[in-house]
Amino acid sequence: MVAVVTDVHYRMSLALIRDLGQAGVRVITCERSGQRPAPGAVSRWSARHVWLPDDRWPEALAELCRKTGEQYGCRPALLPVGAASLSMLADRTEEFSAISGLCIPARRQLDLLNSKSGLSELAARLQIPVPESFRVRGNETIQEFSARIPLPCVIKPVCGEKLGLPAESRYIIARTPAEAGAAYQHFLTLAKEPPVVQAWLSGGGLGCSVLAQDGKVQAVISHRRLREYPLSGGPSTCCRCENRPDLLELVSRIVSEIRLTGLSMFEFKEDSQGRPYLLEANPRIWGTFPLTRAAHSNIPLLWCTLSWNAGNPDAPMPRPSLPQPLPRKMVFAASDLTGGAIQLRHGHPIETVHAILDVLNPAVPDGLFELRDPRPGMAYLKSVLFRHGNNKN
Repeated sequence: MVAVVTDVHYRMSLALIRDLGQAGVRVITCERSGQRPAPGAVSRWSARHVWLPDDRWPEALAELCRKTGEQYGCRPALLPVGAASLSMLADRTEEFSAISGLCIPARRQLDLLNSKSGLSELAARLQIPVPESFRVRGNETIQEFSARIPLPCVIKPVCGEKLGLPAESRYIIARTPAEAGAAYQHFLTLAKEPPVVQAWLSGGGLGCSVLAQDGKVQAVISHRRLREYPLSGGPSTCCRCENRPDLLELVSRIVSEIRLTGLSMFEFKEDSQGRPYLLEANPRIWGTFPLTRAAHSNIPLLWCTLSWNAGNPDAPMPRPSLPQPLPRKMVFAASDLTGGAIQLRHGHPIETVHAILDVLNPAVPDGLFELRDPRPGMAYLKSVLFRHGNNKN
């Protein structure tokens, strides 16, 4: 098989590139010229890397797929990592299906899953628990609204990705009426539409991630968040694979109802009694995607195979075996240790010890750094230091 992997400046792309390369897939990585450095570009498992011009990257991507097809006599599996690329392909599916193999959500599916209010309404109709929501009444002012809703609460835009917000900036936990009013006004100004306001849940964070095809779940991996950074609520820095048939049953209702195709992670939060409530969906490769590799799930290879077979129906590849994902932990060492250092300064040394022990434990793989493929980790660290340096200037 031949695969084209986009958006390889994201660290999540590395698990995909490494799994496919080790399985014998010829992986061609590509990235926009303005996204240098790109860790996936220097992976040992990238057979070739192509920089695409920023001003015409959709056309350049199509040209890359056509030339790759001519070279290898096939339609390459096209695997989009970033949300922008996925959105573009959803709008131009017919064009790209003629030159590549795709297994991605349709536009209507993307729009529904990316809409927190739309997903919440669908979940309620399918009897999937969601946090209680609150809305401004009639001529009620934001100050009046903020004074009457239960606190703490979570305030977030309908679709933070469309606003270009990083994960940690897509919601605010408000603990006072003043904080609630400021957060509401902040997202209202950014998005030009009322934000979503939900009850805050005190339990742990969970994720149920699926690969679906025509409304049927083909593979699943679930995880529990153990630590995150920033501590106020950011991307997961340490997570553990768990077998959660209860989450899969809830997610399967949505997958079947909208006839989902492609990858999607459904995020849940537990209440004080441990009952899961659906918060949102990420219909693409998600932040903890490297856990699919750590747990030996074979999900990346299955996604590539389904994409390939869609583009090459006369030369289909057999589906890989799908073992039960191993109950393993996975860390992002650099951010996990940063969060641990902050916990220590805040007087929580136990969390710091847990982070150190997991990072030092050879049985807990890192989602970024691998000894057999060290260059991407160094490239990513360089890009982070470069961004921090620019922010200080």
